[in-house]
Amino acid sequence: MSKQSKAQIDCISGDALQHFKTYKYSSVDLSPLSYYVLRHYWNYCVSLLPLWLHPNTVTLLGFFCILFNILLLILTDPEFLGPSPWVCYSYALGVWAYSTMDNIDGKQARRTGTSSGLGELFDHGIDSLNCTLASLLEVSAMGLGATKLGVLTAIMPCLPMFFSTWETYHTHTLFLGYFNGPTEGLLIASLIMAASGYWGTGLWRAPLAELLGFESVLGKLCFLDIWAPLMIGAFFTAHLPSCIFNVARARREKGMGWTSLTLEWTPMVLFVGSLMAWFGSPYSHILTGDHITLLCLTLSFVFGRMTTKIILAHLTHQPFPYWTALLIPLVGGAVMAWLPLLGLPAISSTFEATYLWAYFALSLVVYFRWAFLVVNAICDYLGITCLTIPEDKWRALEREQSAEREKTMNGKTT
Repeated sequence: MSKQSKAQIDCISGDALQHFKTYKYSSVDLSPLSYYVLRHYWNYCVSLLPLWLHPNTVTLLGFFCILFNILLLILTDPEFLGPSPWVCYSYALGVWAYSTMDNIDGKQARRTGTSSGLGELFDHGIDSLNCTLASLLEVSAMGLGATKLGVLTAIMPCLPMFFSTWETYHTHTLFLGYFNGPTEGLLIASLIMAASGYWGTGLWRAPLAELLGFESVLGKLCFLDIWAPLMIGAFFTAHLPSCIFNVARARREKGMGWTSLTLEWTPMVLFVGSLMAWFGSPYSHILTGDHITLLCLTLSFVFGRMTTKIILAHLTHQPFPYWTALLIPLVGGAVMAWLPLLGLPAISSTFEATYLWAYFALSLVVYFRWAFLVVNAICDYLGITCLTIPEDKWRALEREQSAEREKTMNGKTT
Protein backbone atom coordinates (compact mmCIF):
# COMPACT_ATOMS: atom_id res chain seq x y z
CA MET A 1 0.00 0.00 0.00
CA SER A 2 1.59 3.27 -1.10
CA LYS A 3 1.54 6.44 0.91
CA GLN A 4 -1.27 8.83 -0.02
CA SER A 5 -0.45 12.16 -1.59
CA LYS A 6 -1.88 15.33 -0.06
CA ALA A 7 -4.22 15.73 -3.04
CA GLN A 8 -5.57 12.21 -2.52
CA ILE A 9 -6.06 12.82 1.20
CA ASP A 10 -8.04 15.96 0.38
CA CYS A 11 -10.42 13.80 -1.71
CA ILE A 12 -10.55 10.68 0.47
CA SER A 13 -8.83 10.17 3.81
CA GLY A 14 -7.07 7.08 5.08
CA ASP A 15 -9.79 6.61 7.72
CA ALA A 16 -12.38 6.54 4.95
CA LEU A 17 -10.39 4.08 2.83
CA GLN A 18 -10.35 1.42 5.52
CA HIS A 19 -14.04 0.70 4.93
CA PHE A 20 -13.20 -0.69 1.48
CA LYS A 21 -11.60 -3.65 3.27
CA THR A 22 -14.98 -4.66 4.74
CA TYR A 23 -17.07 -3.78 1.68
CA LYS A 24 -20.09 -5.97 0.94
CA TYR A 25 -22.49 -5.27 -1.91
CA SER A 26 -26.21 -5.38 -1.13
CA SER A 27 -29.09 -4.97 -3.57
CA VAL A 28 -32.75 -5.87 -4.02
CA ASP A 29 -34.24 -6.16 -7.52
CA LEU A 30 -38.01 -6.71 -7.59
CA SER A 31 -38.44 -6.35 -11.35
CA PRO A 32 -40.29 -9.35 -12.84
CA LEU A 33 -38.77 -8.46 -16.22
CA SER A 34 -35.28 -8.80 -14.76
CA TYR A 35 -36.00 -12.06 -12.96
CA TYR A 36 -38.07 -13.95 -15.52
CA VAL A 37 -36.63 -12.67 -18.79
CA LEU A 38 -33.55 -10.49 -18.83
CA ARG A 39 -31.39 -12.34 -16.32
CA HIS A 40 -31.17 -15.27 -18.73
CA TYR A 41 -30.07 -12.87 -21.47
CA TRP A 42 -27.53 -11.21 -19.14
CA ASN A 43 -26.14 -14.58 -18.02
CA TYR A 44 -25.63 -15.55 -21.64
CA CYS A 45 -23.97 -12.22 -22.48
CA VAL A 46 -21.52 -12.40 -19.59
CA SER A 47 -20.54 -15.94 -20.61
CA LEU A 48 -19.28 -14.46 -23.90
CA LEU A 49 -16.89 -12.06 -22.19
CA PRO A 50 -13.22 -13.06 -21.95
CA LEU A 51 -11.87 -13.56 -18.45
CA TRP A 52 -9.20 -10.91 -18.99
CA LEU A 53 -11.84 -8.18 -19.41
CA HIS A 54 -12.15 -6.14 -16.21
CA PRO A 55 -15.74 -5.40 -15.06
CA ASN A 56 -15.00 -1.66 -14.89
CA THR A 57 -13.92 -1.84 -18.54
CA VAL A 58 -17.25 -3.50 -19.32
CA THR A 59 -19.00 -0.54 -17.65
CA LEU A 60 -16.85 1.89 -19.62
CA LEU A 61 -17.55 0.15 -22.94
CA GLY A 62 -21.27 0.56 -22.35
CA PHE A 63 -20.78 4.26 -21.63
CA PHE A 64 -18.75 4.64 -24.84
CA CYS A 65 -21.83 3.40 -26.73
CA ILE A 66 -23.70 6.41 -25.36
CA LEU A 67 -20.86 8.83 -26.08
CA PHE A 68 -20.62 7.60 -29.69
CA ASN A 69 -24.30 8.36 -30.18
CA ILE A 70 -23.96 11.78 -28.54
CA LEU A 71 -21.36 12.50 -31.22
CA LEU A 72 -23.83 11.29 -33.85
CA LEU A 73 -26.46 13.61 -32.39
CA ILE A 74 -24.11 16.61 -32.57
CA LEU A 75 -23.23 15.82 -36.19
CA THR A 76 -26.66 14.89 -37.53
CA ASP A 77 -29.34 16.50 -35.34
CA PRO A 78 -27.94 19.46 -33.35
CA GLU A 79 -31.36 21.17 -33.30
CA PHE A 80 -33.21 18.05 -32.03
CA LEU A 81 -35.69 18.07 -34.90
CA GLY A 82 -35.40 14.33 -35.42
CA PRO A 83 -32.54 12.46 -37.12
CA SER A 84 -32.69 9.97 -39.98
CA PRO A 85 -34.04 6.48 -39.19
CA TRP A 86 -30.60 4.81 -39.08
CA VAL A 87 -29.46 7.30 -36.42
CA CYS A 88 -32.54 6.52 -34.31
CA TYR A 89 -31.72 2.82 -34.59
CA SER A 90 -28.16 3.59 -33.53
CA TYR A 91 -29.50 5.47 -30.49
CA ALA A 92 -31.69 2.50 -29.58
CA LEU A 93 -28.85 0.02 -29.99
CA GLY A 94 -26.47 2.23 -28.01
CA VAL A 95 -28.84 2.62 -25.07
CA TRP A 96 -29.58 -1.12 -25.09
CA ALA A 97 -25.86 -1.93 -25.20
CA TYR A 98 -25.30 0.42 -22.26
CA SER A 99 -28.12 -1.24 -20.32
CA THR A 100 -26.67 -4.68 -21.06
CA MET A 101 -23.15 -3.71 -19.98
CA ASP A 102 -24.54 -2.00 -16.88
CA ASN A 103 -26.23 -5.23 -15.84
CA ILE A 104 -23.43 -7.68 -16.61
CA ASP A 105 -20.46 -5.78 -15.16
CA GLY A 106 -21.30 -7.04 -11.66
CA LYS A 107 -21.67 -10.58 -12.98
CA GLN A 108 -18.26 -10.26 -14.65
CA ALA A 109 -16.82 -9.05 -11.33
CA ARG A 110 -18.10 -12.13 -9.50
CA ARG A 111 -17.02 -14.38 -12.38
CA THR A 112 -13.46 -13.04 -12.27
CA GLY A 113 -13.23 -12.57 -8.51
CA THR A 114 -12.66 -8.82 -8.84
CA SER A 115 -15.63 -7.49 -6.83
CA SER A 116 -14.79 -4.44 -4.72
CA GLY A 117 -16.22 -1.17 -3.49
CA LEU A 118 -14.42 0.51 -6.37
CA GLY A 119 -16.64 -1.41 -8.79
CA GLU A 120 -19.80 -0.04 -7.17
CA LEU A 121 -18.38 3.48 -7.16
CA PHE A 122 -17.31 3.18 -10.80
CA ASP A 123 -20.60 1.63 -11.94
CA HIS A 124 -22.90 4.10 -10.20
CA GLY A 125 -20.59 6.99 -11.08
CA ILE A 126 -20.96 6.18 -14.77
CA ASP A 127 -24.73 5.86 -14.29
CA SER A 128 -24.74 9.39 -12.84
CA LEU A 129 -22.83 10.76 -15.82
CA ASN A 130 -25.24 9.04 -18.18
CA CYS A 131 -28.44 10.47 -16.70
CA THR A 132 -28.61 13.52 -18.96
CA LEU A 133 -26.82 11.96 -21.92
CA ALA A 134 -29.03 8.95 -22.71
CA SER A 135 -32.07 11.18 -22.26
CA LEU A 136 -30.57 13.68 -24.69
CA LEU A 137 -30.70 10.93 -27.32
CA GLU A 138 -34.38 10.50 -26.49
CA VAL A 139 -34.98 14.23 -27.03
CA SER A 140 -33.43 13.92 -30.49
CA ALA A 141 -35.24 10.71 -31.40
CA MET A 142 -38.63 12.21 -30.45
CA GLY A 143 -37.84 15.44 -32.32
CA LEU A 144 -38.67 17.58 -29.30
CA GLY A 145 -36.55 20.48 -30.53
CA ALA A 146 -34.98 23.20 -28.41
CA THR A 147 -37.99 23.40 -26.11
CA LYS A 148 -38.66 23.30 -22.39
CA LEU A 149 -40.20 19.84 -22.87
CA GLY A 150 -36.93 18.73 -24.45
CA VAL A 151 -34.93 20.07 -21.51
CA LEU A 152 -37.31 18.42 -19.03
CA THR A 153 -36.91 15.10 -20.83
CA ALA A 154 -33.11 15.38 -20.70
CA ILE A 155 -32.90 16.45 -17.04
CA MET A 156 -35.74 14.40 -15.51
CA PRO A 157 -33.70 11.18 -14.91
CA CYS A 158 -31.47 13.09 -12.51
CA LEU A 159 -34.27 13.20 -9.94
CA PRO A 160 -34.76 9.42 -9.48
CA MET A 161 -31.00 8.88 -9.65
CA PHE A 162 -30.36 11.36 -6.85
CA PHE A 163 -33.02 9.94 -4.55
CA SER A 164 -31.98 6.35 -5.22
CA THR A 165 -28.44 7.36 -4.26
CA TRP A 166 -29.75 9.11 -1.13
CA GLU A 167 -31.74 5.97 -0.30
CA THR A 168 -28.66 3.75 -0.75
CA TYR A 169 -26.61 6.04 1.49
CA HIS A 170 -29.00 5.48 4.41
CA THR A 171 -30.02 1.86 3.82
CA HIS A 172 -26.68 0.58 2.42
CA THR A 173 -28.78 -1.39 -0.05
CA LEU A 174 -29.59 -0.59 -3.66
CA PHE A 175 -33.35 -1.01 -4.13
CA LEU A 176 -34.72 -1.58 -7.63
CA GLY A 177 -38.50 -1.66 -7.65
CA TYR A 178 -40.99 -3.66 -9.69
CA PHE A 179 -40.59 -0.99 -12.36
CA ASN A 180 -37.23 0.75 -12.32
CA GLY A 181 -35.06 3.01 -14.46
CA PRO A 182 -32.03 0.76 -15.09
CA THR A 183 -34.25 -2.02 -16.44
CA GLU A 184 -37.67 -0.94 -17.68
CA GLY A 185 -36.70 2.73 -18.07
CA LEU A 186 -33.81 2.07 -20.43
CA LEU A 187 -35.83 -0.56 -22.31
CA ILE A 188 -38.64 1.94 -22.89
CA ALA A 189 -36.12 4.57 -24.01
CA SER A 190 -34.67 2.09 -26.53
CA LEU A 191 -38.13 1.21 -27.82
CA ILE A 192 -39.05 4.89 -28.20
CA MET A 193 -35.90 5.48 -30.25
CA ALA A 194 -36.53 2.40 -32.39
CA ALA A 195 -40.17 3.44 -32.91
CA SER A 196 -39.04 6.88 -34.06
CA GLY A 197 -36.73 5.19 -36.54
CA TYR A 198 -39.52 3.04 -37.94
CA TRP A 199 -42.54 5.38 -37.87
CA GLY A 200 -40.83 8.77 -37.68
CA THR A 201 -41.02 11.49 -35.06
CA GLY A 202 -44.53 12.36 -36.20
CA LEU A 203 -45.68 9.31 -34.24
CA TRP A 204 -45.47 11.30 -30.98
CA ARG A 205 -47.58 14.14 -32.39
CA ALA A 206 -50.30 11.99 -33.93
CA PRO A 207 -53.66 11.96 -32.10
CA LEU A 208 -53.89 9.05 -29.70
CA ALA A 209 -57.43 8.48 -30.88
CA GLU A 210 -56.05 7.23 -34.22
CA LEU A 211 -54.34 4.41 -32.32
CA LEU A 212 -56.67 3.78 -29.38
CA GLY A 213 -60.03 5.02 -30.57
CA PHE A 214 -62.27 6.91 -28.09
CA GLU A 215 -62.09 10.04 -30.21
CA SER A 216 -64.91 11.66 -28.24
CA VAL A 217 -62.80 11.36 -25.08
CA LEU A 218 -59.25 11.81 -26.37
CA GLY A 219 -59.99 14.38 -29.08
CA LYS A 220 -56.70 15.64 -30.54
CA LEU A 221 -54.64 14.62 -27.52
CA CYS A 222 -51.21 13.27 -28.57
CA PHE A 223 -48.43 11.49 -26.74
CA LEU A 224 -46.38 14.65 -26.25
CA ASP A 225 -49.33 16.25 -24.43
CA ILE A 226 -49.09 13.64 -21.68
CA TRP A 227 -45.31 13.08 -21.76
CA ALA A 228 -44.38 15.66 -19.09
CA PRO A 229 -47.20 14.73 -16.65
CA LEU A 230 -46.31 11.06 -17.17
CA MET A 231 -42.63 11.57 -16.24
CA ILE A 232 -43.29 13.89 -13.31
CA GLY A 233 -46.24 11.86 -12.03
CA ALA A 234 -44.29 8.58 -12.13
CA PHE A 235 -41.50 10.12 -10.06
CA PHE A 236 -43.70 11.72 -7.40
CA THR A 237 -46.21 8.87 -7.07
CA ALA A 238 -43.92 5.84 -7.32
CA HIS A 239 -40.19 6.48 -7.07
CA LEU A 240 -39.90 9.19 -4.42
CA PRO A 241 -42.41 7.61 -1.97
CA SER A 242 -40.59 4.26 -2.29
CA CYS A 243 -37.23 5.88 -1.48
CA ILE A 244 -38.67 7.71 1.53
CA PHE A 245 -40.37 4.54 2.78
CA ASN A 246 -37.17 2.49 2.63
CA VAL A 247 -35.12 5.18 4.35
CA ALA A 248 -37.78 5.70 7.03
CA ARG A 249 -37.91 1.95 7.70
CA ALA A 250 -34.12 1.70 7.96
CA ARG A 251 -34.02 4.66 10.36
CA ARG A 252 -36.92 3.30 12.41
CA GLU A 253 -35.05 0.03 12.90
CA LYS A 254 -32.27 2.09 14.49
CA GLY A 255 -34.73 4.03 16.64
CA MET A 256 -34.19 7.22 14.63
CA GLY A 257 -36.46 9.58 12.72
CA TRP A 258 -36.05 10.53 9.07
CA THR A 259 -37.71 13.93 8.59
CA SER A 260 -34.52 15.83 9.43
CA LEU A 261 -32.86 14.05 6.50
CA THR A 262 -34.86 16.17 4.07
CA LEU A 263 -32.13 18.78 4.54
CA GLU A 264 -29.93 16.41 2.54
CA TRP A 265 -32.11 17.15 -0.46
CA THR A 266 -30.63 20.67 -0.52
CA PRO A 267 -28.13 20.07 -3.37
CA MET A 268 -30.84 18.60 -5.60
CA VAL A 269 -33.29 21.41 -4.78
CA LEU A 270 -30.55 23.89 -5.67
CA PHE A 271 -29.72 21.95 -8.87
CA VAL A 272 -33.33 21.82 -10.06
CA GLY A 273 -34.25 25.30 -8.84
CA SER A 274 -31.29 26.92 -10.59
CA LEU A 275 -32.12 25.14 -13.85
CA MET A 276 -35.77 26.17 -13.65
CA ALA A 277 -34.76 29.78 -13.00
CA TRP A 278 -32.25 29.77 -15.85
CA PHE A 279 -34.58 28.20 -18.41
CA GLY A 280 -37.60 30.08 -17.15
CA SER A 281 -36.01 33.45 -17.77
CA PRO A 282 -37.16 35.32 -20.89
CA TYR A 283 -33.65 36.78 -21.07
CA SER A 284 -31.88 33.42 -21.45
CA HIS A 285 -30.57 32.33 -24.85
CA ILE A 286 -29.99 28.64 -24.09
CA LEU A 287 -32.99 27.46 -26.09
CA THR A 288 -32.80 30.00 -28.89
CA GLY A 289 -29.04 29.63 -29.18
CA ASP A 290 -29.09 25.82 -29.43
CA HIS A 291 -27.00 25.34 -26.28
CA ILE A 292 -28.95 22.38 -24.87
CA THR A 293 -26.32 19.79 -25.77
CA LEU A 294 -23.54 21.87 -24.24
CA LEU A 295 -25.56 22.45 -21.07
CA CYS A 296 -26.42 18.74 -20.71
CA LEU A 297 -22.78 17.73 -21.20
CA THR A 298 -21.85 20.20 -18.47
CA LEU A 299 -24.63 19.02 -16.15
CA SER A 300 -23.46 15.44 -16.68
CA PHE A 301 -20.27 16.28 -14.77
CA VAL A 302 -21.98 18.55 -12.24
CA PHE A 303 -24.63 15.98 -11.37
CA GLY A 304 -22.09 13.15 -11.62
CA ARG A 305 -19.85 14.85 -9.06
CA MET A 306 -22.80 15.50 -6.75
CA THR A 307 -24.13 11.94 -6.69
CA THR A 308 -20.77 10.14 -6.86
CA LYS A 309 -19.70 12.00 -3.71
CA ILE A 310 -22.80 10.55 -2.00
CA ILE A 311 -21.92 7.06 -3.26
CA LEU A 312 -18.38 7.47 -1.94
CA ALA A 313 -19.73 8.66 1.42
CA HIS A 314 -21.98 5.57 1.56
CA LEU A 315 -19.06 3.24 0.83
CA THR A 316 -16.76 4.90 3.37
CA HIS A 317 -19.39 5.63 6.07
CA GLN A 318 -18.65 9.34 5.96
CA PRO A 319 -21.05 12.26 6.66
CA PHE A 320 -23.51 13.11 3.92
CA PRO A 321 -21.96 15.56 1.39
CA TYR A 322 -24.32 18.53 1.22
CA TRP A 323 -22.33 20.52 -1.28
CA THR A 324 -20.18 20.51 -4.37
CA ALA A 325 -18.49 23.67 -5.61
CA LEU A 326 -19.62 22.89 -9.17
CA LEU A 327 -23.11 24.08 -8.20
CA ILE A 328 -21.84 27.65 -7.80
CA PRO A 329 -21.65 28.41 -11.57
CA LEU A 330 -25.11 26.87 -11.98
CA VAL A 331 -26.52 29.27 -9.40
CA GLY A 332 -24.55 32.00 -11.13
CA GLY A 333 -26.20 31.17 -14.43
CA ALA A 334 -29.65 31.40 -12.83
CA VAL A 335 -28.84 34.82 -11.32
CA MET A 336 -27.26 36.00 -14.56
CA ALA A 337 -30.42 35.15 -16.50
CA TRP A 338 -32.49 37.54 -14.35
CA LEU A 339 -30.15 40.56 -14.22
CA PRO A 340 -32.78 42.91 -15.74
CA LEU A 341 -34.84 42.51 -12.54
CA LEU A 342 -31.91 44.15 -10.73
CA GLY A 343 -31.88 47.03 -13.17
CA LEU A 344 -28.88 45.64 -15.07
CA PRO A 345 -28.73 44.97 -18.82
CA ALA A 346 -29.60 41.47 -20.07
CA ILE A 347 -26.71 39.24 -21.04
CA SER A 348 -25.99 38.66 -24.71
CA SER A 349 -26.21 35.29 -26.42
CA THR A 350 -22.44 35.39 -27.02
CA PHE A 351 -21.67 36.01 -23.34
CA GLU A 352 -24.03 33.23 -22.21
CA ALA A 353 -22.43 30.78 -24.67
CA THR A 354 -18.95 31.74 -23.45
CA TYR A 355 -20.09 31.31 -19.85
CA LEU A 356 -21.43 27.83 -20.67
CA TRP A 357 -18.21 26.79 -22.40
CA ALA A 358 -16.18 27.98 -19.41
CA TYR A 359 -18.54 26.10 -17.07
CA PHE A 360 -18.15 22.96 -19.18
CA ALA A 361 -14.34 23.19 -19.12
CA LEU A 362 -14.33 23.79 -15.36
CA SER A 363 -16.69 20.90 -14.60
CA LEU A 364 -14.71 18.57 -16.89
CA VAL A 365 -11.39 19.34 -15.19
CA VAL A 366 -12.75 19.32 -11.62
CA TYR A 367 -14.66 16.06 -12.11
CA PHE A 368 -11.85 14.09 -13.74
CA ARG A 369 -9.19 15.39 -11.36
CA TRP A 370 -11.32 14.34 -8.40
CA ALA A 371 -12.22 10.97 -9.98
CA PHE A 372 -8.59 10.26 -10.86
CA LEU A 373 -7.36 10.98 -7.34
CA VAL A 374 -10.13 8.98 -5.64
CA VAL A 375 -9.80 5.95 -7.94
CA ASN A 376 -6.04 5.86 -7.61
CA ALA A 377 -6.22 6.21 -3.83
CA ILE A 378 -8.61 3.23 -3.64
CA CYS A 379 -6.53 1.14 -6.04
CA ASP A 380 -3.33 1.89 -4.09
CA TYR A 381 -5.01 1.04 -0.79
CA LEU A 382 -6.52 -2.24 -1.99
CA GLY A 383 -3.57 -3.19 -4.19
CA ILE A 384 -5.75 -3.56 -7.29
CA THR A 385 -5.99 -2.03 -10.76
CA CYS A 386 -8.99 -0.13 -12.05
CA LEU A 387 -9.37 -1.36 -15.63
CA THR A 388 -7.20 -4.48 -16.02
CA ILE A 389 -6.97 -7.93 -14.46
CA PRO A 390 -3.44 -9.25 -13.85
CA GLU A 391 -2.53 -11.89 -16.42
CA ASP A 392 -1.59 -14.51 -13.86
CA LYS A 393 -5.04 -14.18 -12.29
CA TRP A 394 -7.10 -14.53 -15.46
CA ARG A 395 -4.82 -17.29 -16.76
CA ALA A 396 -5.45 -19.21 -13.53
CA LEU A 397 -9.20 -18.68 -13.97
CA GLU A 398 -8.99 -20.01 -17.52
CA ARG A 399 -7.18 -23.14 -16.34
CA GLU A 400 -9.70 -23.63 -13.55
CA GLN A 401 -12.67 -23.33 -15.89
CA SER A 402 -11.00 -25.59 -18.45
CA ALA A 403 -10.48 -28.24 -15.76
CA GLU A 404 -14.12 -27.96 -14.69
CA ARG A 405 -15.33 -28.38 -18.29
CA GLU A 406 -13.08 -31.39 -18.75
CA LYS A 407 -14.35 -32.93 -15.53
CA THR A 408 -17.93 -32.36 -16.65
CA MET A 409 -17.28 -33.96 -20.04
CA ASN A 410 -15.59 -36.96 -18.42
CA GLY A 411 -18.56 -37.37 -16.12
CA LYS A 412 -20.93 -37.42 -19.09
CA THR A 413 -18.88 -39.99 -21.02
CA THR A 414 -18.75 -42.36 -18.05
